[in-house]
Amino acid sequence: MKDVVIVGGGLSGLSAAWRLRHWDTLVLESGTRVGGRIRSEKRGRYFLNWGGHVFAGANTATDALLAETGTGSVKVPGSLTGLAMNGKLLLDGPVQSYPLRVPMPMASRVALIRAGAKVGLDVLRYARAVRMRAGESSEVRQQRIYEFENNRTFADYIGDLPEDAEALFRPTITRSAADPDELAAGAGIGYFSLVWNIGQGLDRSILGGPSTLTENIAASVRDRIQLGAAVNEVVHKKNSVVVRYTQDGVDKEVEARYVVLATPATVSHRVAVDLPADLREALSAIVYGPYVSAAFLTNETTPQKWDGAYGIATPKRSFNVALNMGNIVRGMERHRQPGGSLMTFSPASLARKLLDRSDDEIIKTYVDDLDQILPGFGGIVEEAHVQRWHTGAPYCFPGRGKLQPVLTRPSERVFLAGDYLGTLYTETAISSGFTAAQEAASRLSREYQTRTLTSVPSTTSTPAAS
Repeated sequence: MKDVVIVGGGLSGLSAAWRLRHWDTLVLESGTRVGGRIRSEKRGRYFLNWGGHVFAGANTATDALLAETGTGSVKVPGSLTGLAMNGKLLLDGPVQSYPLRVPMPMASRVALIRAGAKVGLDVLRYARAVRMRAGESSEVRQQRIYEFENNRTFADYIGDLPEDAEALFRPTITRSAADPDELAAGAGIGYFSLVWNIGQGLDRSILGGPSTLTENIAASVRDRIQLGAAVNEVVHKKNSVVVRYTQDGVDKEVEARYVVLATPATVSHRVAVDLPADLREALSAIVYGPYVSAAFLTNETTPQKWDGAYGIATPKRSFNVALNMGNIVRGMERHRQPGGSLMTFSPASLARKLLDRSDDEIIKTYVDDLDQILPGFGGIVEEAHVQRWHTGAPYCFPGRGKLQPVLTRPSERVFLAGDYLGTLYTETAISSGFTAAQEAASRLSREYQTRTLTSVPSTTSTPAAS
């Protein structure tokens, strides 16, 4: 019998596996690689990236994991708030000036300034509301984040806007993988807080690409990872849990004292058939939005105007943001070296328009748009690859806060982990993996101590029979 079986080899499952590496564990991953929605590949000085790209900084679970695994990271260099809209490329200056600098009709400009002022004030209110308070747990804080403006959508909160004004809000809102009429108002305000890095933020990049972290962890537990192992069912026994899975067409099962279920909520609901009914219902209510991404390796030999930018929002395009992955190299070099790397990201309704198209069609669509935003880009593309994420990211919808107490309720033998348990993407994935691992380790320690105590022979002498 295993001590712990970890279902899912994404960032959350690997984080749990790392913290449980001194126990007898097994990681079951249905895919052909580890990392889940973390996916990058090295190309010389650069890396191509298709998934998570920014990570939390000091005093976070991410910071602890990077330090423990010896994985290097740097603060993302350059501007995070570039904008390309209506023929104008803005890479510097305060974000608050953008409504005055982007070409648009006067009615849109006035509406945008009013709406922007409203969001700006509420971002400050959000930052105050979600700030960690003395003596409170992270769970209490997370509940407060979910409950902030959680009774209406962002579209209802912001109201009807002219086309250009509404378009300028979309890139930030849809990074959630939801459209404005799907995302809760508070979550939308929170995304502006993240992008503007007010109060908290995800502002670190992993050297060599995000997969450096997941591969570092996998290397330390490689002999315990089973790829192509699709879990069909997780069932409780009296003092253990049975995990049934299929690998290479063969049905198998493994028994463990505990299970960490580090799969998307949709999968956890399907396979964990005997969890409490209210917990399974809560899992079934979690909603994911899709996204499509593409990675481009470029071969330019001269400096480019986007060298100093990391993120460029792109309203009214086939993707909502262009991310300059080469910017990490730019921030570490003394002289501009040849080449670069760029990622495009299409979430929510933008993704739905692309999911069924061929890779060639998607790449052509992207390059056509990039050529208009960054003139000449099409002529420097050396490599281009597409990734479709049908189950892209869980988003906070109106009423999501009511589910959190059920999802985070203490469990006996099956512990949940995943980014759907919080609002900080990669940080939530890692911290929830750590929490699940700690729950399992604590119980295992107690069980081993109990078994040791009961197996020690008595030292009390028995009086001889008279």
